[in-house]
Amino acid sequence: MIIIPARIGSSRFPNKVLADIGGVPMVVRTAMTVQDIDKVVIATDSQEVVDIAAAHDIQAVMTSASHQSGTDRIYEAAQKLELDENEIIINVQGDEPFIESEVVQAIYDLTQKNSTNEKVMMNSCYKRITNPEADDPNIVKVVTDTEDIALYFSRAKIPYPRDHHFDSYKGHLGIYGFTVRSLRNFCALKPAPLEDIEKLEQLRALYHGYEVAMTEVKTDSFGIDTPEDLEKAILYHRL
Repeated sequence: MIIIPARIGSSRFPNKVLADIGGVPMVVRTAMTVQDIDKVVIATDSQEVVDIAAAHDIQAVMTSASHQSGTDRIYEAAQKLELDENEIIINVQGDEPFIESEVVQAIYDLTQKNSTNEKVMMNSCYKRITNPEADDPNIVKVVTDTEDIALYFSRAKIPYPRDHHFDSYKGHLGIYGFTVRSLRNFCALKPAPLEDIEKLEQLRALYHGYEVAMTEVKTDSFGIDTPEDLEKAILYHRL
């Protein structure tokens, strides 16, 4: 199942999940993009989002407005949907209206591969980005080991090229794969100081000694974090 968290009160870009892209609200367009892969549910704190989703024949469930992360929100949705603990859940962010089905499938395959590995709490992906792109704090960077297990995520440029030019950074895509069991375990962990500093929830898993498995993907998709990104998305949609 694909669950899309959609919080209406984003501090950086309020109501962005309802921003219009080609006549369709962003979160609805995201859901429409991935609905051929698996069943899609939007998890939201807004009755307006529920109603708009219903108007487009997309299921949505109401969740608490007090959640600190999208992952906590999708876990509440999983509980309300009474999903089996072995079921795979893919968390697709509501601000990824151009995400390719191949990317979501890659996360599903990785999650299925690691579904019985209790060390792996989350599964995600990255794409190669350039040096100038890595300067953008809205593009999260990740460094990994030889098995593509994440060592750290940061809004800062990592690794920092002290002695020479470096132009092969790994840009993290905010798509996560869990089993319901690993999702429950994640949400039972106390929020981590690093998570609060960077505002990156995946650091909660690393802080508590779990692994985040990664896979490289090729994608032209981009998240929409600012009004400028929205303008870019509107132009992209017209192409």
